[in-house]
Amino acid sequence: MATAGLATLAIALSGCRSTPEVSYSRDVSPILKKKCVTCHTPPDGEGYNIVGLDMASYEGIIQGTYYGPIIEPGDSRHSIFNMAGERRIHVNSNELRDCILLSEEEMEVLRTWVDQGARNN
Repeated sequence: MATAGLATLAIALSGCRSTPEVSYSRDVSPILKKKCVTCHTPPDGEGYNIVGLDMASYEGIIQGTYYGPIIEPGDSRHSIFNMAGERRIHVNSNELRDCILLSEEEMEVLRTWVDQGARNN
């Protein structure tokens, strides 16, 4: 009887997958450099000039905008960083909207990174 219970547990757990750790330097930074940094770098980036967001470095992203932080570590659902990238909030400039066209895979990487604590790893 105990063997049957262990077998059932083993089968149930075999379907579980752990999410691999997302690395800022390996996974997140390349996406940001490709899609965001052009507009969000001081002194001339339009996104930087509008909201004060410097996405060229981890420290700049964590600092956020003139209005405050954009990342809630552990909570991609409520992080402005993810809401903007996933177009769940209105972005003011047409040019900025064009800069943040992320694929579903890129959005998932950024979402997972924030959900895992938005670490500088």
